[in-house]
Amino acid sequence: MKIDILTLFPNMFDGFLNESIIKRAIQNNLVTVNIHNFRLYTDDSHGHVDDTPYGGGAGMVLRCQPIFDCLDTIRTPDSTVIMLTPEGKTFNQKMAYELKEKKHLIFICGHYEGFDERIKSVCDLFISIGDFIVTGGELPSMLISDAIIRLLDGAITSESLENESFTNNLLDYPTYTKPRVYRGMEVPEVLINGDHKKIEDFRNKARIEKTKKLRPDLMEEKNE
Repeated sequence: MKIDILTLFPNMFDGFLNESIIKRAIQNNLVTVNIHNFRLYTDDSHGHVDDTPYGGGAGMVLRCQPIFDCLDTIRTPDSTVIMLTPEGKTFNQKMAYELKEKKHLIFICGHYEGFDERIKSVCDLFISIGDFIVTGGELPSMLISDAIIRLLDGAITSESLENESFTNNLLDYPTYTKPRVYRGMEVPEVLINGDHKKIEDFRNKARIEKTKKLRPDLMEEKNE
């Protein structure tokens, strides 16, 4: 898989690309991630990539030209261009699995007041990470890329993915480690006795009960 991210703040990605699972996935050639500063593509002699909105209003709006020209250098027939915007569909685990099947993802990170509306004409998908506003698309692009990359074959063990939260619209089961008793709180006896069938039954039941209590909306989706 190849991921290209268009941003005005490339240094924000240094830690993201050089730590933990993402770093190993890149080193093992599971994914290539390129960060593009689209300010370098502007035709403005002062390096500006934004301008005041027609009709007036607060803030500055990202211009078409730098983003279009940057896309022209990296987009191919295999590319899926994604605009990160509050107008988009809310990202979830199902979307992560769908996007991991794509060969080439391009994320456009907005900033300032927003995008020139015409930039949407070169986008294939519009994604939001929730009903709240952040200062730009950089953090959302990292979150979404992380969720996708960790699903790639070889990034982590398949066993780790099998019972994760949101698999089959259920949260993950509770887990424990040593010591068996800590500040009066004990590990459930069923996890100690070595009966794998009972452990599996306990965990399946716990996933359902946990989801009903904490995320009943997921149970409603599962029933539908």
